[in-house]
Amino acid sequence: QVQLVESGGGLVQAGDSLRLSCAASGRTFSGYAMGWFRQAPGKEREFVAVIRWSDRSTYYGDSVPGRFTISKDNAKNTVYLQMNSLKPEDTAVYYCAADRSGIGTIYAYDYDLWGQGTQVTVSS
Repeated sequence: QVQLVESGGGLVQAGDSLRLSCAASGRTFSGYAMGWFRQAPGKEREFVAVIRWSDRSTYYGDSVPGRFTISKDNAKNTVYLQMNSLKPEDTAVYYCAADRSGIGTIYAYDYDLWGQGTQVTVSS
């Protein structure tokens, strides 16, 4: 069974850092695009970042450039989201997602597989 499992969330203070991990099991995600999305209470799911497995190209949402970095470890079949200078408005459930087409858009509906999410809470 193919699964994505996120970890690394928690409660931090504004200005702190966190690193989220997304471990993929059941198959290799070579050729996929792997994205991070987040959803705050009462809000729509928001695109955060994407990395394309083929060429490691990356793209970020408007609210996070310069603070967040997406990366991957092929050997571990794992994608990371390094989050620095966290702000209270970054508080959300963060989801990892896989796009089998490899394109990796900013739209959640283009992604085929989702993890269960990990909570990130940033206090002021």
